[in-house]
Amino acid sequence: MTLLTGAVAYDPKVVAVWTGFRTWLTERGLPFDFLLYSHYERQVEDLAAGRIHAAWLSPLAWIRCRRLAAARGARPRPLVMRDTDRGLRSVIAVRADAPYANVHDLKGRTVAVGAVDSPQATLIPLSLLRAEGLKPGEDVRVRRHDVGVGLHGDHVGGEREAARALLSGEADAACLLDASHLLFGQEGTLPPGSTRLLTSTAAYDHCVLAVSDAVPAAAADRLRDLLLGMDPADAEVRRLFDLEGLNAWLPGRDEGFTALATAVDETGFYDAAGRVTAEDYRP
Repeated sequence: MTLLTGAVAYDPKVVAVWTGFRTWLTERGLPFDFLLYSHYERQVEDLAAGRIHAAWLSPLAWIRCRRLAAARGARPRPLVMRDTDRGLRSVIAVRADAPYANVHDLKGRTVAVGAVDSPQATLIPLSLLRAEGLKPGEDVRVRRHDVGVGLHGDHVGGEREAARALLSGEADAACLLDASHLLFGQEGTLPPGSTRLLTSTAAYDHCVLAVSDAVPAAAADRLRDLLLGMDPADAEVRRLFDLEGLNAWLPGRDEGFTALATAVDETGFYDAAGRVTAEDYRP
């Protein structure tokens, strides 16, 4: 049996990453191949239908995967995740000279966000505003930046545009992944000292490699054990890790997706059976 894994081509480097993983895994006796997708929705549907065995999923795709599977009486397994996908936070940034002391001061103001399907730059931070009593679209105006729709925020272009909107004064605040806020400062999109953080979300998890429960346990366990055993001291492993943005694989877990599941339900992004129900989402 060849384990067929799906991955979304959000960046040209994805081909190099999964070609490298395929070579590394097959050299160790695990028949492995991958299939590239242009967006997450088709990938998740193929995993649920059994057309692929596993998939590298965004957090939003994992939410849908669980729901589609549950509607069919199945239970996909979160096999592994990157160390860099645990304990992430989103932030709401404002200009350094802005008069706002807390999120409640944003009432009546404009908040820039990423793409409609970005967990970290749209769904989760807007859910935080709701929890603070500010309803997006009513208490605050939302300026969305739909770059790379269908890629679930993996393409940070929407976040970068949100940051630019903040800097230019088109928005009073911007919702960003904390790591993106740091990146934009390093690359000059947000000059040093130009912004400050108003608040941040609770920690949550991001991407996960999920496997169908129809895959024989021995094959899934072999894949898991090989990935967890990858040694970053090996030059080829280090190259792949650097491309994929991790230092080590960790066991997959399911408890870090509660905040996103709440945001999905608040917005009606997917229904309980995993159907796409967001009216303005067209991947």
